[in-house]
Amino acid sequence: MFKEKLLIGQYYPIESPIHRLDARAKILASLIYMITLFVVNNWWGYALMAAVFLLNTAISRLPMAAVWRGLKIILYFSILTMIFNFFFYSEGEIIWQYKALILTDQGILHGIAMGLRLLLLVAFASLLTLTTTPIQLTDGLESLLNPLSVIKFPAHDIAMMTSIALRFIPTILEEFDRIILAQRARGATISQGSFLKRVKAMVPLMVPLFVAAFRRAEELAQAMEAKCYRGGKGRSRWKKPQWHQRDSGYLILFALLVVASVLLRGI
Repeated sequence: MFKEKLLIGQYYPIESPIHRLDARAKILASLIYMITLFVVNNWWGYALMAAVFLLNTAISRLPMAAVWRGLKIILYFSILTMIFNFFFYSEGEIIWQYKALILTDQGILHGIAMGLRLLLLVAFASLLTLTTTPIQLTDGLESLLNPLSVIKFPAHDIAMMTSIALRFIPTILEEFDRIILAQRARGATISQGSFLKRVKAMVPLMVPLFVAAFRRAEELAQAMEAKCYRGGKGRSRWKKPQWHQRDSGYLILFALLVVASVLLRGI
């Protein structure tokens, strides 16, 4: 079902070196990785970034079959990104042309690079949520944004909204699965026919999905009000995040990744 096909926003409880890292270190490492993805400009750089993702997945002890299954839906978006870039990148030698559509050799390479960049971007972001609980993620984001409180930046509110948004992804997908199962029980043929027919069959399901999402959001707001939730001011934590040497070492490795990516640009 759809919940099993998307990894981002879900947490995989298992014991691993990546799981034991401080949430702040993982957030900063993810940001460095995403920024570095836009630094690389050749296949050596993309190979390095893919190797870093696979290495982190192996250290996290996440089952590769589940990770690949969760990335399949992103793969479709990556393919669409590649196709769009094939025909909207006009530099290079023209291979094929039909009216306004132009396919060049540089356009094909650029499209493949953009699709790979999107796939790696979402894949590494998924590792962050798979190895970090929502509470750790919220506390880590708030701790990183706290210095901005000098200019009255709502660090806690932003961290809480981000955490809730990520947590709502699997919840909405679970609701979508329930709606599809209910429609199938009534004899609807949603997953049959061509790709276009399946997309058209899912459009009417968007209305009950949005209704369910707003209902869940209202229930969450009422629950927070019932528990007298008033934001981060004056709140204490049961477990305070602690920074260790392994967290510093992890960030140093990603700093070296940036250096290696810059050096690979010259190849």
